[in-house]
Amino acid sequence: MDKRLIIPVIAIGALLVCAGTPLPNSKASLHGEYISGKDTIISFENSKVDKLPIGFTQTATGKSQQLNWKVINDKGHKVVAQLAKNEGDYYNLLVLDKPVYQNFTLTVKIKAVAGNEDQGGGLVWRYMDNNNYYVARCNPLENNFRFYHVVKGNRIELKSVDCAIKTGEWFTMSIEMNGNKISCSLNGNKMIDTTDDTFKSAGRVGLWTKADAQSYFDDLTIHSL
Repeated sequence: MDKRLIIPVIAIGALLVCAGTPLPNSKASLHGEYISGKDTIISFENSKVDKLPIGFTQTATGKSQQLNWKVINDKGHKVVAQLAKNEGDYYNLLVLDKPVYQNFTLTVKIKAVAGNEDQGGGLVWRYMDNNNYYVARCNPLENNFRFYHVVKGNRIELKSVDCAIKTGEWFTMSIEMNGNKISCSLNGNKMIDTTDDTFKSAGRVGLWTKADAQSYFDDLTIHSL
């Protein structure tokens, strides 16, 4: 990863508030949040190691287990890592507090590090609360890339394609959301192209892993359309 490619577009600190850790079944209102019309690029290089990155909240979908997102040093670069070893249908979430986004492209670099039950991870968007959002994820154990919506805590698969992402290697995931049209790409290759009307309003964006999938994330980029 070449950090020289990351150019700050806005002052992240002006938009973000301090991170918190609500109970997994809590809801955070979107009232008063404005829809961003600017680009946001977050590289985590200015974040403190062993701490949550400022402006993010860790939470989950499912019965309470462990929350353990933190910034770590990965071969000289700071990244944010999901390090908990949970189990079952438990979804680890790290959500950007604000602003909210409606139509955008959303990109992140991901590295699957470990996990026996699950591996890899992905992106969430149009996040209303920890039980209602879209998610796309790539799992190296299953060699597939899938798009879901989570409604009232229930994850429903909408699209699935095969992929060849390997454990321990960085890959780039990108989502384009415009109206009800959704495109999902891996390493610049469009893999999923579909529509869905479940979540029509603007929402937060964030990072996702399942169960014991320990994964690293870097260079989160949101470009408003």
